[in-house]
Order: sequence, then C-alpha cells, then structure tokens
Amino acid sequence: MTINIKDIKELRDKTKAPMMTCKEALEENAGDFDKAVEWLKKKGALLAAKKADRDASEGVIASYVHSNNKIGVLLELSCETDFVARNTEFKELAQEIAMQVAASNPQYVKPEDVPDKELENEREVIKEMFKKEKKPQKILDKIAEGKLNKFKEEISLTKQPLVKNPEMTVEELISEKTLKLGEKMEIKQFVRYEI
Repeated sequence: MTINIKDIKELRDKTKAPMMTCKEALEENAGDFDKAVEWLKKKGALLAAKKADRDASEGVIASYVHSNNKIGVLLELSCETDFVARNTEFKELAQEIAMQVAASNPQYVKPEDVPDKELENEREVIKEMFKKEKKPQKILDKIAEGKLNKFKEEISLTKQPLVKNPEMTVEELISEKTLKLGEKMEIKQFVRYEI
C-alpha cells in the first residue's frame, strides 16, 4: 500500500512523532490512522522501556506558581544529554508536568514509591468498608486489591490523567516525548507548596 505525504503529515501533527516513524506506523497498519496512533503509543512505551536502564543525569528544574500565588511547584525532570535538556520541547514538558502537580496534588512520583505502611493503612480502611458485605472473602479480597491499585494510581503522578487531556496519563505523555526526542526522560522528584 502506498502511503501519501498528507497522511504522514497529519499523523505527525497529531502525535509529534518523527516523519519517518509516522510513515512506518502507517505502513505497518495498512494506512489505518487510528491503528497507527496506537502503534506509535506502543512504540513509545517500548522505546522508553529499552532506555529505562540508561543513566538520565541531565535535565531541568521546572517551577510553577499558580496565578493566585498560593500554590507553587518545583519539579526535577531528567534526561540523558544536555542537548535534550536545552531543548524547548523538553522544557515545556517539564513545565506542563509542574502545572499538573499544582492542579492534581499527587503525593508520589510512581505507584512503587508509595510506602508499604501507607498501603497497609489504606488496605485496612478498604477492608473495614466491606466488612458488612455478604460476599465470599475471595471476592472481597479482589475488590479490595482493585481499590488499593486505584488508590496508588490516584496519588501517583505518572498514573494520573493529564488535566489538559484526560485521555492520556503523565506516563503516556513522557513516553510520547521519549519517542519524539529519542532518549529516556524521568521525573526524579517534585515538591508542592500550598498556603
């Protein structure tokens, strides 16, 4: 199947992926635009996974102060090279994530960062909620585990839906930018202040 330049450009405009990668995505999916978008998302996640063990020792500190001057955020976003760290798109990504932190008030960067003690406390709260239910313990345990996973995602920055685009998570946004800029990016830490 021949892919025309108009389709490649449209896919690039939507995903911000490189032109040759957009062409490859359309070729791999017989010109189906929606499948090509999904293919690019998966490729971005795979690329991020491949680069996960690389050292991300460069980066930026982004700051954001809300217009009411009552919420402020400092965020460290790292990458592998100073070339990418100086890139405008990388800096804009850091700024967007800092704004996300201000708006959604996450407690941790990733679900794995949530302390066991906090998870145990939440597990007890969930079990207490379902104590009066007349369901088998196995089903209650599955419900509790599902609620616990949801709790971890809600308080973890990378799993939160973007305020600007709720159909995408912070993690997916970083994967998309990793695909576009070609190197590992990682949120190292953030601090949110509120008066």
